[in-house]
Amino acid sequence: MERANGYLETSFPPGRHFSGPDDFNTQLQTWLKVANRRVHRTLRARPADRWEMDQRTRERLPVLLALVAAAENRLQEARTRLEAIRQAPGAGVFTVLGEAFTKAGKSTRLDASGSACAYDTSGRRHHFALAEHRAFWGWAAIEFLRHTGVRIEEMLECSHHSITQYTLPSTGELIPLLQIAPSKTDEERLLVVNPELADVLSAIVSRVREASGAIPLIPFYDGLEKIWHPPTPLLFQWSSGGQRRAVSSKTIRKAINEILHAAGLTNAAGQPLNYQPHDFRRIFTTEAITNGMPPHIAQLILGHRNINTTMGYKAVYPEEAINGHRAFIARRRALRPSADRPLSPNEKYAALVSAAGYVPVALSPE
Repeated sequence: MERANGYLETSFPPGRHFSGPDDFNTQLQTWLKVANRRVHRTLRARPADRWEMDQRTRERLPVLLALVAAAENRLQEARTRLEAIRQAPGAGVFTVLGEAFTKAGKSTRLDASGSACAYDTSGRRHHFALAEHRAFWGWAAIEFLRHTGVRIEEMLECSHHSITQYTLPSTGELIPLLQIAPSKTDEERLLVVNPELADVLSAIVSRVREASGAIPLIPFYDGLEKIWHPPTPLLFQWSSGGQRRAVSSKTIRKAINEILHAAGLTNAAGQPLNYQPHDFRRIFTTEAITNGMPPHIAQLILGHRNINTTMGYKAVYPEEAINGHRAFIARRRALRPSADRPLSPNEKYAALVSAAGYVPVALSPE
């Protein structure tokens, strides 16, 4: 707070003349529009952008579990439809999840075992195999991103070699780890694999593994460095057009958007809520620090060089700030002699409300 006041005192008044309080406020509002859009040297972002990013996190964190449930439900429905069309006779009519379809007679290149396409009663064509692919990778990406906090390019570059383990010298316990290759920094990092992430990794490995048990080696293009990497057993790969290809960031974004559309999530204004892959990184940071992870540990996990960048990812909720301030007041109050505090905090608050005529405001969980 002192730094903010100091910045205001040294940057706004010098060289200005004010005819009165109204003129001061008018000039201040004009100046703030410019100041809030300057790039902050420490945060390396504009204050206006920082507020917008925090607001995105505050809107999306409370509905994250609803998005996860929608992804799981969409994947289950996609698998049910795919199984139904595979069991249906050629060019026959079948019903699945309350909808009637007519199976297309021609086999597609993506499903050599038979047609994975069908027409609904309105004549619209559906590709159930492709829909199941996107539903799976949308679910996998959401789970991967929310449990690791990695960047989308780091997720797509993870390979079978990235899954490793560490033996604790004291107990001999094996700790599963995920090795993240360098992205924006030149340092790789290791993340502990929690049980939920372990389930996701197991599902991915089972899906991409061949009958021989090996994961196919495929080359992939690094869009940031503009180079092709040698064949690697990527985790995010699929068969497209009879060839093994790396799952692209475009496919991931499209899959997540389809899940969001099916979930029907909205923001406070009632507008459709969208998620970007980087939103999961900010949500991960906010949850981690809010639940007690030291900021310097979060910095290492996220791969930030500057801890201010890490703290910039954490969205502060009004209730969190109020509770933190109340805890500070309670600790300071406990150190004062009892004679200096004849009334309890609740009694003083009641007296304040009575004297000022305030109406208590309920804080939104968002």
